[in-house]
Amino acid sequence: MAKQRSKRYRQDIEALPEGKVSVAEAIKTLSGLSRTTFDASVELVMHLGIDPKHADQALRGALSLPNGIGATKRVVAFCEEADVEAAIEAGAVEAGHQELIKKVMDGWMDFDVAVASPKVMRDVSKLGRTLGPQGKMPSPKAGTVGDDVAKMVTEYSAGKLEFRSDDGGNIHIPVGKISFEPDKLAENVTMFIGHIRSIRPSSAKGTYIKKVCLATTMSPAVELDI
Repeated sequence: MAKQRSKRYRQDIEALPEGKVSVAEAIKTLSGLSRTTFDASVELVMHLGIDPKHADQALRGALSLPNGIGATKRVVAFCEEADVEAAIEAGAVEAGHQELIKKVMDGWMDFDVAVASPKVMRDVSKLGRTLGPQGKMPSPKAGTVGDDVAKMVTEYSAGKLEFRSDDGGNIHIPVGKISFEPDKLAENVTMFIGHIRSIRPSSAKGTYIKKVCLATTMSPAVELDI
């Protein structure tokens, strides 16, 4: 059964420009549509010409956008005792080794991102079945495993993005808030698209970036001309 859209949503669809538009025009359009009582997130969706079933084409990584995303994250750090104080000072809500691992194994999940030192990853790997399904398992490919634990905590607390392609070859990420200055929002969008272009898998054939859309939390999407 098709989802019944609200009257406001249907009106917004009628107000959308025909065809593809520039990033600046898309942001202007979304700003005109946004009538929510909260500061809506702006979401970027990219449909890519990749086959995620092949490991070398599945995209995953992390990136700090130049103007942030207007949100902070709760970060935990799995690390040795010598790094605990620095991790807490950097903003980690919890930091530690075996005690923190046990706390998570016992069901505590009140955090958004987990980072880890390579020295403790052998023990942290026990949490794969717990953290993996929620996308919270530390991973070198995602940029959440590294020697400088405090730096990772600082970056992810400030909203550093983790992204990954889904089974359909799509990447869906927040790029800011509708209250952002248009130029800053456009800079975030342009940087992320450029980054995805730069990491095109060598084995991907045909058109790489097939479709890119921008939308707010409650709005229909505007297709970008890139």
